[in-house]
Amino acid sequence: MTNQPPPIGGVRRSHVTARGVRFHVTEAGPEDGRPVLALHGWPQHHWAYRDLLADPPPGLRIIAPDLPGYGWSGPAPHKWAKEDVVSDLVALMDALGLEHVLLVGHDWGGYIGHLLALRVPERIDGYLVLNIPHPWVSAKALAPHLWRFLLYQPFVASIGVPLQRRTPYLERVIFGMAAPGVDRQTAKVYADAFRDPMVARTARDTYRTFLLREARESARNPERRRSTVPTRALFARNDTAIHASLAAAETARADDYTLELVDGGHFILDEQPELVRAKLIALANEVPAR
Repeated sequence: MTNQPPPIGGVRRSHVTARGVRFHVTEAGPEDGRPVLALHGWPQHHWAYRDLLADPPPGLRIIAPDLPGYGWSGPAPHKWAKEDVVSDLVALMDALGLEHVLLVGHDWGGYIGHLLALRVPERIDGYLVLNIPHPWVSAKALAPHLWRFLLYQPFVASIGVPLQRRTPYLERVIFGMAAPGVDRQTAKVYADAFRDPMVARTARDTYRTFLLREARESARNPERRRSTVPTRALFARNDTAIHASLAAAETARADDYTLELVDGGHFILDEQPELVRAKLIALANEVPAR
């Protein structure tokens, strides 16, 4: 991308190559602080964590990469299968020397965070997951809510490149109609990044791979791994895209998983940053560093 990332006071920016991806990484807080790996979703980038980055909680080192092909990271050398992105992130953790982290994830970053916790539980101290289903959702539980996915996912998976690059779809539909709690200027900061053809292709591939491959594979072979990572799910219940029941504690195959419902919409990082901050601090206090 030729444009510069939106400014955030006091952060450190770098590019780190891991597993063929040139990650753009934004950090804040003491370099020897307890690391917090913060993963964004669609249609966003690292700037979703701007409040934590601008004012990191004491003792925490906030590390917010742009996921492969998103924001200011280089393209993914794959078609955005979620387990491939997990492999990319494990390689990034290795490259950054992160043996253990607290994890925060929202939207697709939240789902990938679940998979990361299943892949390398010994490296994740605790996980704060925001407005995303857990990976143990059954086809029966999902069926009543498929209409929510059909509102936007097939469009992004098929005509997503011109839709994001050449129309006001993200500002007016995704943020304007589905996220009234996100102001117009904030929506523009996110949408502008998706004018880039590589980023638009990445978003298309994210949903194309999910709809054509991963959703069917999940129905045939449901996730059987059990999470041993302490997981605190925070879900704003007025989410148009995802129903809170898909993150229910009762259906999570996890040793220590709780779900808290609050008012608000899908983009909880933008709408309620102070709440997310408080929950992250609570998690850091709850689970010991290793």
